[in-house]
Amino acid sequence: MATRSAIINVMVRAADKAARALKRDFGEVENLQVSRKGPADFVSTADRRAEKVVRDELTRARPEFGLLMEESGGEAGTDPEERRFIVDPLDGTTNFLHGIPHFAISIALEQRGQVIAAVIYDPVKEEMFFAEKGVGAYLNDRRIRVSSRDRLESALIATGAPFLGHGHRAPFLAEVDAVMARTSGIRRMGAASLDLAYVAAGRFDGYWERDLQPWDIAAGILLVREAGGFVGEIEGKPIHPDSPSILATNTELEVPLQRLLNSAGKQARSA
Repeated sequence: MATRSAIINVMVRAADKAARALKRDFGEVENLQVSRKGPADFVSTADRRAEKVVRDELTRARPEFGLLMEESGGEAGTDPEERRFIVDPLDGTTNFLHGIPHFAISIALEQRGQVIAAVIYDPVKEEMFFAEKGVGAYLNDRRIRVSSRDRLESALIATGAPFLGHGHRAPFLAEVDAVMARTSGIRRMGAASLDLAYVAAGRFDGYWERDLQPWDIAAGILLVREAGGFVGEIEGKPIHPDSPSILATNTELEVPLQRLLNSAGKQARSA
């Protein structure tokens, strides 16, 4: 059983408290699906309410730390170690909006550009993923590791798709086509933080996506690393929370998957 540090306990408490309200709100969303107006306004309110709960809990415990939050943006802190929390209070908003039970609260602690602690909580499945730099990655106090599959033909790969004019469809479709032809399957689940947590837990053998925000990937970066996996930009550069793309997998599939994606993307852009 994992011994949680003080900072992980702070982050877990914040995620757990926000999750209670989100679960209640999620129950209401199903009742709103049939209304003409729909649940969109209700979900936006739920998102902001969850962010406030997380903010209040984190700032109460560590008032000197900075903040970067999806809804309210960034706030500088006074911490001499330059630590800040990076928070997505509701990753998988579209799933939540449609009554699909696959969403999460994501909290990362960054220090001078490096993520040093992470929590991703799926309140519906009651799965708490957490990691701390140099300590390992855990799911509900059980140590987790990335998968050991070493052939693309047996790999299950996750991704995220461009929508409503965001991102570049042609390179993405070329990448999907290439990955479909070489692997056992692709999944598009709609919550980047959980995609990364699932790679860390060995459920997915890899995950790639472009045009994400720091709060989408910050916590997942550390989870995958501490689970023994590889995480970097698709083009091969080192990853950081502001990176324009992400590829996460195990060390056996890192090179073939990276080559496959880069080759497909280059062909699409030159077409």
